[in-house]
Amino acid sequence: MNVIPVDAATVMLLRPCSGEGAEGIEALLLLRNRKSSFVPGYYVYPGGVVDDEDYEPGMERFVRGLDRQKAASLLADIAQAEKALGVWVAAVRETFEEAGLLLARREDGSLPAMTTQEERNRFERYRQSLVKKETTFSSILETEKLVLFSEDLYYFSHWITPEPLPRRYDVRFFMAALPAGQSVSHDGVELTSHVWIRPSEALLQYKADKIGMVLPQIMTLEELSCFRTVEEALRCAKKKRVVATRTKMMYQDGRYVEVMPDGAVFQHRPPVYSWPDEKN
Repeated sequence: MNVIPVDAATVMLLRPCSGEGAEGIEALLLLRNRKSSFVPGYYVYPGGVVDDEDYEPGMERFVRGLDRQKAASLLADIAQAEKALGVWVAAVRETFEEAGLLLARREDGSLPAMTTQEERNRFERYRQSLVKKETTFSSILETEKLVLFSEDLYYFSHWITPEPLPRRYDVRFFMAALPAGQSVSHDGVELTSHVWIRPSEALLQYKADKIGMVLPQIMTLEELSCFRTVEEALRCAKKKRVVATRTKMMYQDGRYVEVMPDGAVFQHRPPVYSWPDEKN
């Protein structure tokens, strides 16, 4: 049975390399719980599926620089045009839920202050209520008088989980700089650890079988490894024309391999998915 991919969004958070005299950039990777049914124990960017509330009527009042029509034109290949704006909202919401980072601003463009313990505790309570579905993202934005600026989040890549997998995602990858004054806090449930790491180092650790990653992470890290600064990466993302990447799973020589549209075959520790019973 052909499973229709679920719309999802993920965010590549970037910051300058830390340490005196350090050059280059680091990306945020989160470790998925080893008990998860989907890519357990693998490193991923923060992200998740688009919820109905992400594109509910009135949500556009919390977004600046992007409306429903423009979002639909930027994601022209999305199955339901009305969900396009929700992809941006989901990217911000999921980053807050999973990593504790809030890509939102005050109306004047200033970042929300999280300098005192009271403020940090308040936003953490919001986060926990959101994860438990005791509140909505829009209500948090309204209470704190926050809005989402489109220039804080750049559309960078588009990957669709291949057939014949029973769990498939249509994932839009965004790029963003680490918000000033904020720090990462993985949720401890779906994500059990996190690391800031140079893209090139993450790829080396993957090849050395020290960390697990799926192909979209590997390929986007390859792209990120070319940038020297966060600003350079964001400029590239701003101008980039994004097309969907659809890979195929094939069974060769007793194992599954993932094949890129250009024919490149990835057979070194292929992704851990929930496989169908029959080999195709």
